[in-house]
Amino acid sequence: MTALATQFAAEGDSTGLQLWRVSNAWQAAQRLALKPFGITHVQFVLLAALTWLGEPVTQQALAAYARTDPMMTSQVLRTLAASGLVDRVRHPTDRRARNVTATGAGRELANRAVVAVEACDRAFFASLGEDRAAFTAMLGRLQG
Repeated sequence: MTALATQFAAEGDSTGLQLWRVSNAWQAAQRLALKPFGITHVQFVLLAALTWLGEPVTQQALAAYARTDPMMTSQVLRTLAASGLVDRVRHPTDRRARNVTATGAGRELANRAVVAVEACDRAFFASLGEDRAAFTAMLGRLQG
């Protein structure tokens, strides 16, 4: 049997592997937190972003703001629109673009769900204690 040709003495030494594991655990926690609201995490992110922005934006601008894939953003917005949480209308000057806004029901859901999402984050990251702000800043640096 051939061993893995890695530079690490132990799997826990790999920053990327640790990030991947933490990301998976955090996503699982968020799925549980959002289950009572009937939305996925990406649906929440886009709905919360629209609620935060508070004005019509193009789907492309929303994807850039949320740092999500434009095609996936379009698909998720169609699902949210079918549920009555988002309005998608043709852009007034660009026939290819759509403007999107959160509906009243969408804003209400985003504001209820954000409480659960933030409580989940507090619990998940509690073990960082006073290091949480520094950890958050380091994650920000990695975003480029």
